[in-house]
Amino acid sequence: MTAAGRPQRDGLSIGAVLAQLRADFPDVTISKIRFLESEGLVRPGRTPSGYRQFSPADVERLRFVLSAQRDHYLPLKVIKEQLDAADHGAGPEVTGTRLPRKLVSLSSSGGDGLPGAEDFARGREVRLTQEELLTQAGIDAGTLAELEQYGLVRPGAAGFYDPDAVLIARTVRAMTEFGIEPRHLRAFRASADREVGLLEQIVTPVSRHRDADAQARADEIVRELAALSVTLHTLLVKAGIRGVTGG
Repeated sequence: MTAAGRPQRDGLSIGAVLAQLRADFPDVTISKIRFLESEGLVRPGRTPSGYRQFSPADVERLRFVLSAQRDHYLPLKVIKEQLDAADHGAGPEVTGTRLPRKLVSLSSSGGDGLPGAEDFARGREVRLTQEELLTQAGIDAGTLAELEQYGLVRPGAAGFYDPDAVLIARTVRAMTEFGIEPRHLRAFRASADREVGLLEQIVTPVSRHRDADAQARADEIVRELAALSVTLHTLLVKAGIRGVTGG
């Protein structure tokens, strides 16, 4: 079997591949593997009956993709470009398959401090009580009440908070040192809600498809679009601030 996954006898089933990957990538699913196949990142062979057959090289290829996403925050487009280059002889051979020995690390978007798609991936769910939030963010209950009043921090249905709420509260606290109050930041909340609404309009039709990979595709799209949205916002503010400072 080649790195591109051309047919080979006695290959592994998708379930067997999942079992091999789960130890290092506990969040991987069959739907995720199918999605990576649909994106051309792995191309397993097929039995006469149509069942997938993965070779050891295919499994190594999947490990490369999953590691690149998890450890180096690379979007699938960049990973595919590296794999395509390796397939054409541009990368050193690794465990029988031509894969880059070292990943080209794009910390966020090209190492420029801007967010990448994986920054928007769902992590392990962490729930914080109000007391934990106040302690970690370094704010008092009155400030938290203001943050909630203006929609900057929103507890979940059960009354718990997530780690992002801590970061938001810390950021607002830092801004108050410049005389900015939570009520002044309502425009930030409204702008973020509009951006999320736009992404929802784009992604919802994809997630409603009936095929098994629809949700994985929707998740990938929303992460990519979220990164692009925040990048655009950052660059627009960066461009606009030059006029404020005269620089």
